[in-house]
Amino acid sequence: MSPTLSERLGLLRDPALAALLTDCRHGIEKESLRVTAEGVLVHSVHPAGLGSALTHPSITTDYSEALIELITPVSRSIDELFGNLDEVHRFTYSQLGDERLWNQSMPCRLPATDNEIPIAWYGTSNVGTLKHVYRRGLAIRYGKAMQCIAGVHYNFSLPPALWALLREREQDPRSEQDYQSERYFALIRNFRRYAWLLMYLFGASPAVCASFLQGRDHRLQSLGEKSLYLPYATSLRMSDLGYNNNAQSGLNICYNSLDNYIASMLDAISLPYAPYAKLGTHDAQGEWQQLNTNLLQIENEFYSPIRPKRVAQSGEKPVHALAERGVEYIEVRCLDIDPFAPLGVDPATAHFMDSFLLFCALQDSPQLEDGECQATADNFNLTVKRGREPGLQLQDGGQARSLAEWGDALLDSIAACAEALDSAHDSQDFSASIAEQREKLADASRTPSARVLAAISEQGDSFFRFALAQSEEHNRYFRARPLAAEEQARCEAIAAKSVAEQQEIEASDNIDFDTYVDRYLSQRV
Repeated sequence: MSPTLSERLGLLRDPALAALLTDCRHGIEKESLRVTAEGVLVHSVHPAGLGSALTHPSITTDYSEALIELITPVSRSIDELFGNLDEVHRFTYSQLGDERLWNQSMPCRLPATDNEIPIAWYGTSNVGTLKHVYRRGLAIRYGKAMQCIAGVHYNFSLPPALWALLREREQDPRSEQDYQSERYFALIRNFRRYAWLLMYLFGASPAVCASFLQGRDHRLQSLGEKSLYLPYATSLRMSDLGYNNNAQSGLNICYNSLDNYIASMLDAISLPYAPYAKLGTHDAQGEWQQLNTNLLQIENEFYSPIRPKRVAQSGEKPVHALAERGVEYIEVRCLDIDPFAPLGVDPATAHFMDSFLLFCALQDSPQLEDGECQATADNFNLTVKRGREPGLQLQDGGQARSLAEWGDALLDSIAACAEALDSAHDSQDFSASIAEQREKLADASRTPSARVLAAISEQGDSFFRFALAQSEEHNRYFRARPLAAEEQARCEAIAAKSVAEQQEIEASDNIDFDTYVDRYLSQRV
């Protein structure tokens, strides 16, 4: 029988284990569209002063040339994490000219046609061209508007030494790598069970600009003249209006073990899909337009609120890295940008995320059977569309349970993990974050989604005017705090180095792109 949460927390009272909690690792990836002062998507290329989107360690692009992604270094402390995130924002603003960053998950006013949304470009190297062609494939499969949605990704890991000590105390016969991978998959299973709570607490996209859904069927209600919303929604970004894909709806990616996950992912990236086969890998001009015609081009095309991760080597597929070296950390992908925070996320959210993820890691986590998989998906989907609805009922083990009551019970268990983290860090920040979330459960008007709707109302029921005003406020906030000359010079040197590194990669290519794609896709596990 697996140890219980209280038993594992009891182990952490051992000073040798408790001290290891200070060595948890964190990272944030925050996406933002570049817009004009009028809130219109820019058509300009990635600013040259930001360096190479292919090789810069902290500043890249996601889908579009206009969709900047800011990435922190791995940090041990949350203070350091947010210091790094603040610095990369301040440097980025120094290179934006008269542009701004749109500090919302749902897009600004998008062009009338997809053709006007620029796909990210990473240079002429094989690896850069592969990234570009993959995004061309996303465009023809799902449309470009969906790819302009932005979010915050929260990367987290427990120290390997802590996993090793837990394995020793539990007398688990598996290797350290296999034990660590299995425990991360246990974390992921619990995350899937309870991720609806994150959507209630941190969802911040209950409304959208009507231009985002032009020509698409939807069941949203009108808000003012040019906005759409659902009255109790928490995160339309995470609903079927956001990262939706009918082709992927039948996928059954298994999280019951690393081997099962790899097998189900390999099936998905090798499964022929007739509608994509009709499009072909090349367009009418003979140019690459998708990497292959399978259900997924590569693993990253699978949209999931959480991913098991391992840092991959250059040219290595993510699933191959996992198979070779096991799970290194997890990436939480369901957090909306907080439009009230200049950085798009605040430290209190990070303190809660650490407590929540530690709970998911230490709580018993049976394998997910088909029925429970469907229930977890239903709970998540109900919460993103109706999470603040009074008396909303979710399914817990086949029984109806109110969101508010279940959420409070979960917070009781998460609070015990927060106390362990506070004890290790000699702080009260983790427990304070729990208290903040309890207030949201007691009063839905305190949730970010409710605050967004209240602020939109103050702007004449216009999502766009609210979003533009917030983005302009944050624009002034960062421009009023330029980096010191020494810090600015260091950031400029990193950008220049990244450009040189891209040129070196381009000069070192010794095979044609067709051969490169074939070798990349044919990697065996």
